[in-house]
Order: sequence, then C-alpha cells, then structure tokens
Amino acid sequence: MPVHLTDYMNHYIKIIEQEIRNQLEKLKIPKQLKDSMLYSMNAGGKRLRPILLIASYEAFANDYRKGLSSSVALEMIHTYSLIHDDLPAMDNDDYRRGKLTNHKVFDEATAILAGDALLTYSFEVIANDPLLNDKEKIEIIKILSHTSGPNGMIGGQILDMKAENSEVTLQELEKIHELKTGELIKFAILTGAYLGNATKEQLQYLEEFAYYLGLIFQVQDDILDVTGDEAKLGKRVGSDEESMKSTYPRLLGIDGAIELKNQYVTRAKDALKKAKVEDSYLMNLTEHFSRRDH
Repeated sequence: MPVHLTDYMNHYIKIIEQEIRNQLEKLKIPKQLKDSMLYSMNAGGKRLRPILLIASYEAFANDYRKGLSSSVALEMIHTYSLIHDDLPAMDNDDYRRGKLTNHKVFDEATAILAGDALLTYSFEVIANDPLLNDKEKIEIIKILSHTSGPNGMIGGQILDMKAENSEVTLQELEKIHELKTGELIKFAILTGAYLGNATKEQLQYLEEFAYYLGLIFQVQDDILDVTGDEAKLGKRVGSDEESMKSTYPRLLGIDGAIELKNQYVTRAKDALKKAKVEDSYLMNLTEHFSRRDH
C-alpha cells in the first residue's frame, strides 16, 4: 500500500463527490427538491461508507469505477437516513456536520421528500450503471434494499427508538447497532468484495469483519458524544444522554466502552486475516474507525 491512508481517502472523496454531483445535477426535477437533495449530499460528510466499498473492491481487483455507482448509491441512502433522523419526529436536531439540518433550511415536508428521493434514486443509479451486468445489478440492489430496509437499518432505528428511556443489555445494544449502523457498512464491504470476485469463503469472513467494524464505529460514536470536540463533530456533545438513548458508555462507562471497542478491533482484524486481505486498506480503515475524532 504505497499511499498513506489520509491521501487515499482524500483521493476517493474527490472522486465520490464529483460523481454525486454528476448524478444529482443532471436530474430534471423541481428546483426546491434538487436544492434540498444537494444541500445534504454536499454537507461535508466523511464518505466513510463509499470509501469502504471501494477499498473492499480494491482488495481483490483494480479499476475502482466498477464500484463507484454502488458507492454513491450507498451514500445517498446514508444521507437520506440522516435527513429523516434530524426531523422533529425523530431526533429533532438543528445542526448536522456544523450546518443547519435540512428541515431548518428548507422545511419539514421538503426534507422528507428529499430523503425519499435520495432513497429511491439510489436504486436507479445502480440500475443505470453501464459497467455492471444485469446479474450484478440485481444482486447489488437486492443487498442494498435488504440492508437499508425493515430487516436492516430501518429495523435498527425502530429498536433504537424503543430503547430510549429504558435499560437494555449489551446483547440488545449490539443488535440495535448491528442493524442501524452495521448493515450499511456490511453492504459496503460485501458489495465491494462481490464485485471484485472474492470467493464464497472470503465473503463469509468479510461479513464477520463488517459486523465488528459496524460495532467499532458505533462505540466510537457513543464515546465521542461524551468526550468529543463539538467543533470537530459539528454537533452538540451530550445529546445522547439528554435524549436518554441507550449507548455503550451509559451501559459500561467510558473505560468499559473503550475496552469493548478494543476487543471488537482485534476480532475485526482477525477476520481480515482469515479472508487473506490483511494487507489491504481495510486494515488501515479499521484503525481509522476506532481512533477517529469526528
């Protein structure tokens, strides 16, 4: 791996963001809807999920372009979920990534429709990709609809809402975040590897890796909500506690949450070694997920 991880990520962030603009700006749709969609898609996300997909693909094959439409579709679904999460009926947040949330800039109805539009358009982006054959398109759309739907992210969000103002076990907390956070990460890892022609055995180990990587991401997210820098996070710290959300620090304390995260890191790295891709950027990204400060 000749390129430093930061340079690698910055390189692909530029490519991903250009493709996002390409896909959205060509739409012939009402200006308010397009502006709302672009506002949240261009609001400075870290693009971790699409980068993961490309890194997973490049662990097995060359020419990132084959994974680009799937990466952008994934980021559209992630962004739609954030727009809806921020609404008054959900988390009722005024800021996201240091900027006013979508419904604060436009209005609630427009924000809902912008989220809906990003969700549904994501599948069209994949279906229109000339670099994918029909079998690949069907498989990717099937995985994406599963991981973002009632058996994945949406199901996890419902469990997360139900867990507010109540005590949950560690097993229940892991299940919430396996679905709410982990499923989209699993899509990134498995789709990239699938397009790169990973073996069935490798895909099984990478699914294990993705499970732990999703938990690493969420534990660190919970830790940052307690100890993070608001200027770097772009949102208030302590909001989880104010909302009485179930979090790892609340259940285990900060030291316990850090200890558990380190256990997840070890298991994630072991899974990468079993998949024989320990020399890929996926290993570096595991450390990045664990140590990120925003």
